[in-house]
Amino acid sequence: MLQFLRTHAEHPDFIALVKRLDLDLAIRDGDDHAFYAQFNKTGAIRHAVLAYENGQAIGCGAFKAFDGQTAEIKRVFVDPGYRRKGVGYSIVNELEQWAAALNYPECILETGKNQPEAIRLYQKAGYTITKNYGPYEHIENSVCMKKTLAGR
Repeated sequence: MLQFLRTHAEHPDFIALVKRLDLDLAIRDGDDHAFYAQFNKTGAIRHAVLAYENGQAIGCGAFKAFDGQTAEIKRVFVDPGYRRKGVGYSIVNELEQWAAALNYPECILETGKNQPEAIRLYQKAGYTITKNYGPYEHIENSVCMKKTLAGR
C-alpha cells in the first residue's frame, strides 16, 4: 500500500531519488542539462513528499513558493519499476493538497518536451499548458503548466 511522508529536501530518501532523477534528466536534456539544472537545486525547497511502498522510497516530489499566490511543483520522480501505476499522479495530488492547506490557490510547473510521459501525467492531473514563465520564458524545449487549486 502506498504511503506518503511530508518532509523537507534534506531527507536522505528525497536526496537519493533526486539524484536518480537528475541522472535521467541529464540524458533527456543533453546539452541543455546545465541550463535546467541551475533551476532544480533543492536548497530552497521546504516542502517535499516521499512515496513509499513496503517501506521502500519509490517516488518523490516537492513544491516551493513561486510568489505569494503560487506554488511551483518541482522534482517529481517515480522509480521506473513503479511507473504507470498511479504513483506519480498520487504524488502530485499529495503536493497539491499540501499547497492548498498552506493557502496557495494555484500551482505551476515546468517540464520538458523530452518528457512526454510527464506532460501526460500533469494533463491527467488537471494541469493546462500556459505561457512559459520566469527563467523558461524564451526556452523552446520548456513546457509550462498551471492548475487552480481553489475549491479543493
